[in-house]
Amino acid sequence: MKIETIAIHAGHRYDPQTGAVMSPIHLSTTYLQGNDDNLIYGRTNNPNRHELEACLTALEGGAETVAFASGMAAVAAVFQSLSPGDHVIIADDTYYGARFYVTDMMARWGLTHDLVDLTDLDQVRGAIRPNTRLIWAETPSNPMLKITDIAAVAAIAHAHGALLAVDGTWATPMLQPFLAQGADIVVHSTTKYLGGHSDLTGGAVVFDTGESLYERIREQQNLGGGVPSGFDSWLLLRGIRTLPYRMRAHCENARAVAAFLAAHPAVHTVHYPGLPTHPGHAIAQRQMRDFGGMMSIQVHSGRERAAAVAAATQLFARATSLGGVESLIEHRAPVEGPTTNTPYDLLRLSIGLEHPDDLIADLEQALASR
Repeated sequence: MKIETIAIHAGHRYDPQTGAVMSPIHLSTTYLQGNDDNLIYGRTNNPNRHELEACLTALEGGAETVAFASGMAAVAAVFQSLSPGDHVIIADDTYYGARFYVTDMMARWGLTHDLVDLTDLDQVRGAIRPNTRLIWAETPSNPMLKITDIAAVAAIAHAHGALLAVDGTWATPMLQPFLAQGADIVVHSTTKYLGGHSDLTGGAVVFDTGESLYERIREQQNLGGGVPSGFDSWLLLRGIRTLPYRMRAHCENARAVAAFLAAHPAVHTVHYPGLPTHPGHAIAQRQMRDFGGMMSIQVHSGRERAAAVAAATQLFARATSLGGVESLIEHRAPVEGPTTNTPYDLLRLSIGLEHPDDLIADLEQALASR
């Protein structure tokens, strides 16, 4: 079955009582004992959440999915499923929140780590220890859009008895089949492209098999309680139905914007894997169906100029997050704070579904402003 059909039908069921084509929203926090679906309590299970998890499992071609109330709740659950003294390798360009969670909070838990450039396979091999349990990748990465060779890193992980987890938020199941390429776990901030309309917060962990880590993370969902509401699950399922078509438009617009920016004299670097000049272009061509709607640019004249460009845009909203129908721009380093390793001349762009000519015109006037 094609992904467009899966996005609409997977996990979905027509309401047997009313015949409603759209599933009703279930807001009840408790259920009569002995019901047919074995529903007990809102933290433990919810019909909308069950439908969502089934849909995400089918989209990724996985075995199980555990849904959470945010992307960071999903990230936290993966690392909390490990034990004190375990070692993890995480990409040096991992999303700032996830990186800080591992290097600060989980370090106090007793989890050890190495930050590694996962585009350098020799570095990955050199970082492996006898107690390495997990390699955490993100491709394309946030915000430098590095491209990790999933099959190659998976082979290294599996040769040493470790698992490979990939944050697939930017690519989505539409653009990259992570599990089919060797990943064991895929994590999404469903807040972003999967929801697609900047009106919900959510996260998910999808598993290739029902191995032991799945049981721990399912327990973390139940006992930790970081679950999405029935309404958020329903909204997310609604967003997923248009995901394939939205992603095509995001990619088409991004290609046009990237080509414009790559030729602009005020921009010295465009980080977009769809450009032949991108160092990960060949790998992205091999493992991705398209190159996504995210990019970062670095402008001449440094930090102050980057801030001025972001402030001068009119269609691009100066805001955090990404993946919605509206275009966003963010001066990323100041948002990450003093421990950032993001260049201060970098702007992160989420390319929305406006007409690309209008987006290019907006960036052109912002880059020309003083």
